[in-house]
Amino acid sequence: MFSKKKRSKQGVEITRLDSFIGSNMSLVGDLTFRDGLRLDGRIEGNVSGAKDEKNLIVLSESSEIAGRVEAYDAVINGTIKGDLVVTHFLELQSKARILGNIRYRHLRMECGAVLEGKLECLDESESLHEIPKATIRKESKSPLAVVAGGRAQEEARSL
Repeated sequence: MFSKKKRSKQGVEITRLDSFIGSNMSLVGDLTFRDGLRLDGRIEGNVSGAKDEKNLIVLSESSEIAGRVEAYDAVINGTIKGDLVVTHFLELQSKARILGNIRYRHLRMECGAVLEGKLECLDESESLHEIPKATIRKESKSPLAVVAGGRAQEEARSL
């Protein structure tokens, strides 16, 4: 009469972290990585996993990225000031702070994680290459403006 539904396992597929940016490091510029990247430091620029490959980015509690982040899998416990696009599995841990929009396919979010932006679930058919890019820039009148398609949309960031 009652039967258990078979659930597919959703989670991070990549477990290998080949690259590491320590807490004493800061990088200015865009970064592309393969396989896995662990970030404890700070990056000012866009961060993206290699195209058409499975990859993983892990942000520790002390980490911060000011720019767009794109990856196949992501485990976030730090701060991202920009849009986040994860084409497979996203885990937002309790210290995660995202100041931007998130596009994801599968999401796990712990109590305490903060999002100041919109959540949008990707269709199974969408790939990373079909997702429109947005960049983040600072404005003198407001703390943050999202620029997409040449039009700036200013958002008040208050809770």
